Amino acid sequence: MRVEYDPKHDLMNIEFLSGVEIAESVETDGVIFDYAKDRSIVSIEILDVSKRITHSPLDKIDFAVTR
Repeated sequence: MRVEYDPKHDLMNIEFLSGVEIAESVETDGVIFDYAKDRSIVSIEILDVSKRITHSPLDKIDFAVTR
């Protein structure tokens, strides 16, 4: 998984599957879901992310893996 924030364009991309071709993209209220041919989620892109949260997007990242 890869999380990227682009301050110039104010968007955040969360990539779940690297190197997988995107077959379809669906936008819902400024959030874009990219799907592979088998309908698995390749990535999620959030537009205008700084307007959707109260702090800097990078300050909000708290990554944890639970097993």
